[in-house]
Amino acid sequence: MDKYSVLKETFGYTSFREGQEELVDAIVSGRDVLGIMPTGAGKSLCFQIPALLLPGITIVVSPLISLMKDQVASLNAAGVHAAFINSSLTENQCRKALEFAREGRYKIIYVAPERLMTETFLSLAGAVEISMVAVDEAHCISQWGQDFRPGYLKIVDFVDALPTRPVLSAFTATATRTVKEDIQCILGLEQPLVTVTGYDRKNLYFSVEKPKDKKQELLKYLMGNKGKSGIIYCNTRKTVEELHGELVESGYPATRYHAGLSDLERKQNQEDFIYDRSPIMVATNAFGMGIDKSNVRYVLHYNMPKDVESYYQEAGRAGRDGEPAECILYYAAKDVKINEFLIQQQENPELEREELELLRERNYERLRKMTFYCFTNECLRDYILRYFGEYGSNYCGNCKNCLTEFQDVDVTEEATVLLELVRSSRERYGIQAITDAVHGTVNDRVRRFGLDRNPGFGKLKERTVVRIRQILNDLLVKDYLSLTPGDYPVLKLTDQGRRFLALTREQDEASLAMAGRSAVEQKGISLTERNLAEHNEMAMTGRILAEQTGNDADGSRIVLKLPKEREKEPKKDQPEKRKEAAEVKYPQLFELLRQKRYQMAQEAHVPPYIIFSDKTLREMSTCLPQTEKEMLSINGVGTRKYEQYGKEFAGVIREYMRDNQISK
Repeated sequence: MDKYSVLKETFGYTSFREGQEELVDAIVSGRDVLGIMPTGAGKSLCFQIPALLLPGITIVVSPLISLMKDQVASLNAAGVHAAFINSSLTENQCRKALEFAREGRYKIIYVAPERLMTETFLSLAGAVEISMVAVDEAHCISQWGQDFRPGYLKIVDFVDALPTRPVLSAFTATATRTVKEDIQCILGLEQPLVTVTGYDRKNLYFSVEKPKDKKQELLKYLMGNKGKSGIIYCNTRKTVEELHGELVESGYPATRYHAGLSDLERKQNQEDFIYDRSPIMVATNAFGMGIDKSNVRYVLHYNMPKDVESYYQEAGRAGRDGEPAECILYYAAKDVKINEFLIQQQENPELEREELELLRERNYERLRKMTFYCFTNECLRDYILRYFGEYGSNYCGNCKNCLTEFQDVDVTEEATVLLELVRSSRERYGIQAITDAVHGTVNDRVRRFGLDRNPGFGKLKERTVVRIRQILNDLLVKDYLSLTPGDYPVLKLTDQGRRFLALTREQDEASLAMAGRSAVEQKGISLTERNLAEHNEMAMTGRILAEQTGNDADGSRIVLKLPKEREKEPKKDQPEKRKEAAEVKYPQLFELLRQKRYQMAQEAHVPPYIIFSDKTLREMSTCLPQTEKEMLSINGVGTRKYEQYGKEFAGVIREYMRDNQISK
């Protein structure tokens, strides 16, 4: 068999997606690879197809039990013999799996990193031919990654212990430049092919909401999305319990997942979600990595996550079938406090104290970038992509900010007052104190800090407190100001903020100088060459600053984007908000096929999406395949799946066409 035969006959696809084929070719030729591809882009096929073409066994290192079980179930449904070895197996089950592996029954074995260096697994590794070690969720090997897992460092020891070095392949969806370099260095990849297909998921709609009542807003959202499968992420177990109870009481088919539940209950709840018995999952971030459920139509973050990496990974669990899906984030100020508390409580016995402190500092910085995401008025998708080093057009047409009409408001004067007050008060106070001072509010806090005697006191008394806070948030997002971490965050000027104030002073001086020049020239006296050079240098400084801040040509203006009252219509060539999946020619047939799939899934004890994805059913409901040849032309239908399931689906299609007098 060749790669195209495996792709079609085993996995049911007629063509490779971007980046897949070159990674498959490199691995089969014996070259190490690093693939950075967004969730849902088909990373697993990049190592599963070579695993079936290479002569020996492929070991896939995977971080979570749920991820392994999902992928092994999918492989077995496609006719590929695969197994996993982790703590969910009994001692007897584990022994059996290892015996079968020795006998060559499995082509692919998934294993937790902590199991690699056990005596039993090393014994297996020495007795069989290992052609490839594939590292899934490879960002876990880097201390700069959001899910650093010390056990991943055992991968290197395991590879070194093998009699012959296999091909190494590593894959992740979330890797900044530093994490990417870490993966290559720590794993010791040898002249790897590095493929970055981009982080963009065009089918996902992004939105940040700041509701006064999150529960009411959530219930309103669910009312408009009845019958759809979704995940609601919360940052504490307590919130999960409260919200889950509220949804069940309101009649929604919801289940829950967090580390405080028993293993048995977590397993049952996860299966209820995957099998669509409870299509709404309320969970902490302990849930979801590796969940391959393709029909998740929304991921809603009830609380702000701790960093952009976590957010994008969790949001990426929506729309894995490529159909439109929504990623909604509910922000509240206390979310930041909770995340700061959780960072402070971080412990890791495998790290030295200095390493742990460095890790906390990095996490505080990541939290700061996540907070800025919640306040930016720029394209939300572009903000995420830029975080990972990918630069777009700053307009995606499929996020709330792009679908909202903004007006530019020049707030240079107000911003200068705020920055100057932070500077003149020696950068010792927080947002509330600075806001009260510039607004001219006399209270105990302002008097105690002596801010009522500051020259900036009351300078913005004509502005509303809301507008002042908007400007402060914008200055934080644009990196003119920063906030210190901890219980009492303090505003600090950044280098950019200091440059801006310096430039403002220089321009004030230049204006005075120009006024003086006019007066002098009226008397017939010209400026010296030195004065002209100084003036030109100020102009150049302004242009450089403008490039860095994205403001006007001389860098002296700060513009705040504010939404207008009503939203504009989306552009015709752009996906609309809440747009449903691709058109289905026969929607009634689609529902019949979904019912058939659910029935077959219950009988086979597998999740419905393991049989066929919604996307595959939509294609069937439009193309009306009846014969084996027609069925095999549908994406997602391979030879094994046609034999197992396709014939019955073809029968449903024929019956529907007969009952409705439809002919092709």
